[in-house]
Order: sequence, then structure tokens, then C-alpha cells
Amino acid sequence: MTIARLEAPIGRHRVIDAIAGEGLRLFFPIAALHAALWPLLWALVWSLDLPFADTTTPGQWHAQEMIIGSFGAALIGFLTSALPEWTDTPRLHGWPLFVLAGLWGIARGAGLVGGEMLIPLSAVADQVWLILLVAYALHLCWRRRTTSLIGFVVFLVALAGAAGALRLAMFRGDFEAGETAIRFASFAFLGLLGLALSRITVPVTNLVLDPSEATSPFRPHPGRVNLASGLIGLLLIAEAAGLSEPVRGYLMLAAGAAFLDRVAEGFVGREAFRAEIAMLSLSSALSGAGLVFGGLSLIGQPLPFVVSLHLMLMGGLGIGMLAVLSIAGLLHTGQPLTFAASTKLAFALMVCAVALRIVPELFPATVLPGSPHGLAAGCWAISLLLWLRVYLPLLWSPATLTSESC
Repeated sequence: MTIARLEAPIGRHRVIDAIAGEGLRLFFPIAALHAALWPLLWALVWSLDLPFADTTTPGQWHAQEMIIGSFGAALIGFLTSALPEWTDTPRLHGWPLFVLAGLWGIARGAGLVGGEMLIPLSAVADQVWLILLVAYALHLCWRRRTTSLIGFVVFLVALAGAAGALRLAMFRGDFEAGETAIRFASFAFLGLLGLALSRITVPVTNLVLDPSEATSPFRPHPGRVNLASGLIGLLLIAEAAGLSEPVRGYLMLAAGAAFLDRVAEGFVGREAFRAEIAMLSLSSALSGAGLVFGGLSLIGQPLPFVVSLHLMLMGGLGIGMLAVLSIAGLLHTGQPLTFAASTKLAFALMVCAVALRIVPELFPATVLPGSPHGLAAGCWAISLLLWLRVYLPLLWSPATLTSESC
């Protein structure tokens, strides 16, 4: 991978311009840093016993911060960069991005220590940036007279509702309502992931197959492009309606099969094993596996549902986030689409982190060294810090600011 060289000296204002030049430049590093440090501090410093959490459970704080915090920051960076590119409108840059970052950041301190007194303030801050994202997507739809972004709007609205419901449940100390909100938020984010992968996988695969971009040899079946997200939408309706566990279980099985079908369809020969394609496929595979595992659990199989959540979120969403961060980080800074060795190591460590997290749930007799989930948190953190080491000089370099969109 070719890294853009920084010219010295670089003025402070030019660096700030680079940081705020595009959503992904600001929010991808924020997402990686938050995702790396918060679980590590929870596991190693507080041993999952948050200092200011009394009536709320550490597990729900953990879910809130990972889904709305870490993945939320990556979502802001992705959508504020991708939506204008897809609609051929100017990039969002400058102070609007710092406003979004400020709103996102207000809620994160409470999540780090389990600050129950800050739940109302955190809830408002998260709701505002989520609503602003919805409004931004709707504005682009109206400006371009297009319905191509409506799927993102629907899942964003669902995510905002789930985030608010989770905060309310935590404020009231209603554990069951909180668990329902976590499932709803997880499925909403999987719907967003499915839409994002359907948009990203085709051009990335074609770029790998033909770097000259003269041809488009990979053309997936159009009827299956958004099948996974569509089935996730049905699952959300079933969850909201309070349908029985078997009904939701079979819908999870169907959605999981659709994600796994995407893996099979994406096999394009030996190039499918290139990390740039394989990690997108792995994201779909782990999402599908998590949905299938959860579906089996809900229809009566003696399987812990928490494994499903970690396969879907830590595995599917985590690998998907890292893949999007890596691919967009290269293409939006004018680099060739070739992962560095450190980036590939980051993916391997993240896969290890997922395995270390679910093994104790699958085999309760397994005892891992160190604090509870310390090894998993450590591998996860090192993975994201490795990514930062490679990509931060690119994303925050004024020399790459003028690069064309991917």
C-alpha cells in the first residue's frame, strides 16, 4: 500500500481542514478509538463492574456504547461521506461534522463509567444526532428526487427508536425492556449493514477483478441484492409487534440464510480470497451465522442467545466496520485498494477477539487467563489501534484532502 507522504511543516489550520474535510476523516478514527478503549477499560480496569452503575447492568451499558457509540460513530462517518457520493451532492464538511461529533461525544462519558445521572442528557444527545442523520438523508432524497436512500432512512429511524427505548429502560431500571431494545437496535444495525454491503461489495469486487475499471465482471442477481435487509425489516416488524419467539426465530433463520447466500454469490474465483473482498464476505458470514444461531435458540434449541448477539455485532458488524473503514480510508485518500500487512493483522486479531468472546459462552467450563473477557478485549483493542496506526496519517493528512471520491 502506498502511503501519502506528509510535507513539513504543515499548518495547524490545514490539518483541521483535513480532519473536517469529510465525515469519514473525522469519525472513522473516533469510532476506532472508542471501540478500542471502552471495552478494554471495562474489562481490565473495572472488571465489568462500572463504578457509577447501581440499578443498571454493565451488559446494557456495554451494548449501548458499542451499538450507538462505536458503531454509531462509524455510521456517521460512513453516511456523511457515502450519501453525498451516491447522490452526486457536495460533501458535508466543516462545522456540521464537529456539531455531530460534539453531540455524539456528550453521551460517551456516561457510558464509560455507567453514569446513571447522565442518562437523560446522554439520551437527548444521541437522539439529536440520529435525527439529524435521518433529516440529512431525507434532504438528499428530496434534493435529488430519489427514493434510493429510503431503506437507510427506515433503518435509521428504527435505530433511533431503539436507542431511545434502551435509555428509557435503563433510566427506569426495566431490564426486560432494555433487552428488547438491544435486540431491536442490533437488528436495525444489521439492516443498515446489509444495505451498505450491497452498495460496497459490487464496486470493490469489480475494482479488484479489473483495476482499470474498464469492465464490470461481477454482477450479482438484482433480486437478491437487498434480500437480507428486507428480511431484517420483517424481523423488526415481528419484534415490534411482540410476536412469539418461534416466529421471530424462523425470521432470524431466513435473514441469516440471506446473509450467507451473499457469501456464496460473492465467490468470484481465487480473487475472492483477497482480503479486500474476503473481509466483506466474512462480515456477511458472521452476521448470517449469528442470525441462524439466534434463530435456532428461539425455536427451542438449547443454545445461548448471547452468542448470537456477539456473532452478529462483534463479528458481523465489527468485521464489517473494519472493512468499510479500511476500504473507504484508502479510496477516499487516493490510495490503491491493497491492504497493508498491519491491516490484515488487525482483521486476524478481531477474528480472534470474537472467538475468545464466544468460547466461554459455548463452553462454560472453559477458563481463560486474566480478567473476565480480558483477552478478547485486548485482541479487539490491538486490532483497532493497529488500524489507527496505518490510517490516521492518511485521513488527517492535508496532502490527501484533494483526492477524488472512490
